Amino acid sequence: MAAHFDRRLRKAAVTTTVAAVAVAALSASQAPDVTADGNGRQTTADNMPTSDTPPEESATGNSPYYTDLPPLNSPNPSPTTGPSSPGSSEAGIPATVLDAYKKAESELRRAKPGCNLPWQLLAAIGKVESGQARGGRVDPNGTTIGRIIGPQLDGNGFALIKDTDNGVYDGNSSYDNAVGPMQFIPSTWAWAGRDGNGDGKEDPNNVYDAALAAGHYLCRFDWDLSDQGDLNRAILSYNNSQDYLNTVLSWLEHYRKGTHEIPDGTGSLPVGRSDDTAAGADPSPGGAGASTGSQTPGATPGPTRSPSKPPSSGKPTDPGGPSTSPSTPPKDPTPPAETPTPPPTPTDTVHHLENAGTTGLTAIAGDTFAKKVSTRAETKAGEAVGKVRIRFTVVGDTDAAFIGGDKVAAVTTNASGVAVAPALVAGEQTGGFTVRATVIGRTVPGLDYKATVTERVADALASTGETELTCTPGGEFADPVQVKATLKGAVADQVAVTATLIKSKDDPTENDKGPYFKDADGKAVRTLTGRKTDANGLLELPKLFADDAEGTYVLRLTTPGGGRLDITLKVAKAAEPTPDPSTEPSTAPEA
Repeated sequence: MAAHFDRRLRKAAVTTTVAAVAVAALSASQAPDVTADGNGRQTTADNMPTSDTPPEESATGNSPYYTDLPPLNSPNPSPTTGPSSPGSSEAGIPATVLDAYKKAESELRRAKPGCNLPWQLLAAIGKVESGQARGGRVDPNGTTIGRIIGPQLDGNGFALIKDTDNGVYDGNSSYDNAVGPMQFIPSTWAWAGRDGNGDGKEDPNNVYDAALAAGHYLCRFDWDLSDQGDLNRAILSYNNSQDYLNTVLSWLEHYRKGTHEIPDGTGSLPVGRSDDTAAGADPSPGGAGASTGSQTPGATPGPTRSPSKPPSSGKPTDPGGPSTSPSTPPKDPTPPAETPTPPPTPTDTVHHLENAGTTGLTAIAGDTFAKKVSTRAETKAGEAVGKVRIRFTVVGDTDAAFIGGDKVAAVTTNASGVAVAPALVAGEQTGGFTVRATVIGRTVPGLDYKATVTERVADALASTGETELTCTPGGEFADPVQVKATLKGAVADQVAVTATLIKSKDDPTENDKGPYFKDADGKAVRTLTGRKTDANGLLELPKLFADDAEGTYVLRLTTPGGGRLDITLKVAKAAEPTPDPSTEPSTAPEA
């Protein structure tokens, strides 16, 4: 209660002159172009970039967020300050939640180094979205104790996003709700979700999964988050609100100056929410400050809506004019003006999608596809429709992805109605998959493009050894077989090589005698598959053995792409030693 009372006092004090000056001083140090107004609220320069991400494509659906500002004191507690000291739990980050942010940063540094994602940004968003998973109320695996669910996005004070997950994540089969510690809406989680803790699941209620997904989401457009403009755009794409941007930047700078780890479950609960007009109200269940983001664990969320706007009072009456009796109708009443029907948006006019000339989507494993997927949006009459957002999704059992590692990309059509997806990069998994194009914000049939990943190839193989490969019956070959694969003279790495001991150069049938390899159980095998060349195009085969059959044998190596090499193996008894003439007894006659 004392901690809650302290937060309410601090929140109220922001409106005072002293607090305003202090907050202004903090805000001035937070980011380029960010200042504070006379009430301590942050403002931004006129050239602040904005996001054109519609609610259904944002991470949160532009759901409400918590507006608590960072403490005015240093985020680093003194050596004698414990978790219960004023401001300590609010400035600290619960241990498991902090670990999730740092692991997500590490993974993004590896997967998308050009993004320069700081874990402090994830912490800032996590603070604003859920108060660090309701103060770190998570189990040892990082899953929240009770779901964190935002208000239903039913268009009443919020965006209108009808159900996309059949209530699987949010328990609502009519509308979508933002879910989890990073508040993803189900439609965004469907493509942005990640497995951050390696349990084989993508759970928006798990802080490791949600933090990693948020990192990939913020890095999805090749933004460099060390650049202030890109940083602002990324944050606005998460929740398109200028106040949201300012609040996140405040916590980002606060955490950059230093923070500390606190035990799970001991963090402070957030108080003020962006849709709460009764600032500082009691956040108990049912109170004006309550939200589904801080409800009792396991509770089923009900529809939460923003306070209704006061009805319009119409034109004010002139207090000095004559009063009109309610029973006396006014003369020549003016009929109410009809609300004009808004013109259709470009998206509303899309009737279908057409292939804009994409054919032959084939690439070798690990290579970038030479052609890009191109789609044209058209009206029913076949006219081009510009300024329409097209979602491209990689579908199927494949590790292929768009450049940057994402499986989904959103592109706006140009004046010719054409949207071109980012370049596709083939993974190591061979086979076919689909790239599906759909219109964002309109239900029209999608357009599928078939793509194929073929295995790596080599057109030549050469032996790296010059020693003749020989062995005695029942023995083993002293020297291993090593070969180098090339393609048009260049090193061919990761190319599969098949090695078979054949009967002869004219008969490629597997031999049933002579040299052999051994399997894991020590049994003789005369065909090896699944071996690949290394980064230098080299491959060394396992040791060769010989049975008792003497003779000359052939080891044939082949690769996809036409590479072939025959190596001769000889099995023969060791030659008898030649006597040294100097050691033979003398046969000269006696005198």
